Amino acid sequence: MPGGLAALLDDIATIAKIAAASLDDVGAAAGKAAVKSAGVVVDDTAVTPRYVTGFTADRELPIIWRIARGSLFNKLAVITPVILALSVLLPWAITPILMAGGAFLCFEGAEKVIHALTHKEDLAAEAEELVEPGHEETMVKGAIRTDFILSGEIMVIALNEVAAEGLPLRAAALVIVAIAITAMVYGVVGLIVKMDDIGLNLAKRRYGATRALGRALVQAMPKVLTALATIGTAAMLWVGGQIIVHSAGAHPAEWVGLHEGAAAWLADVAICGLIGLALGSVIVGAVHLVKGAKAG
Repeated sequence: MPGGLAALLDDIATIAKIAAASLDDVGAAAGKAAVKSAGVVVDDTAVTPRYVTGFTADRELPIIWRIARGSLFNKLAVITPVILALSVLLPWAITPILMAGGAFLCFEGAEKVIHALTHKEDLAAEAEELVEPGHEETMVKGAIRTDFILSGEIMVIALNEVAAEGLPLRAAALVIVAIAITAMVYGVVGLIVKMDDIGLNLAKRRYGATRALGRALVQAMPKVLTALATIGTAAMLWVGGQIIVHSAGAHPAEWVGLHEGAAAWLADVAICGLIGLALGSVIVGAVHLVKGAKAG
């Protein structure tokens, strides 16, 4: 009996070690996938705050919460099952889908660059437009639709990073990525959109240093949002270009004689970003030609 009990305990210990190793594998795979999709996450974070512009302060967080729930539903109930099924039934389709998503990111990024260079929007008029009755529902649905595209790209990038793993580990990694990225993106978005309110609150305090910090926050937020939008656009072009180039088996850093280290990474970012901008500009031009032909 003691021998049988010892053997049983050994078996339990072995199972526990295997389970712990599996959890480590899932965590490592999820982390790798999340890092790879970071560029799209930055853009997702940059895009979302504009959907609450013009609404009263008491509606900002409820709107973000609604968008976050829609985003998580998209990732867990729609995108993840579909791409997992594709990875089993049509694994060859993942790379073309990934490249198509990369081309879309290039298109989106280039369109933003071109629009910024050629248009000067009246932001005040735009903000007034946002507060029309019933507009909240329209904005939430529009945000969830936009998020669906970005979430799809995030999850396909994540899947591509764990494609060599078994199906259970792939599924677990994608679920972790979906939950973690949604929480991170919309947590940061919530903090960003409320930062000016936090600043105003601090600016009313008695202490001079606190008031100064509050005023600094209020003054800094427009610049932060502008910078975030710029970073998001650059990230789209970089990630989109990188997906296209790397999926084709090319390594841009090697084109300039670099193979590893920070210099190689920076070269890869710069070259992929330029390729993304060039490819995206071509797609933007083609789309406008098609629209013009249909209109004519």
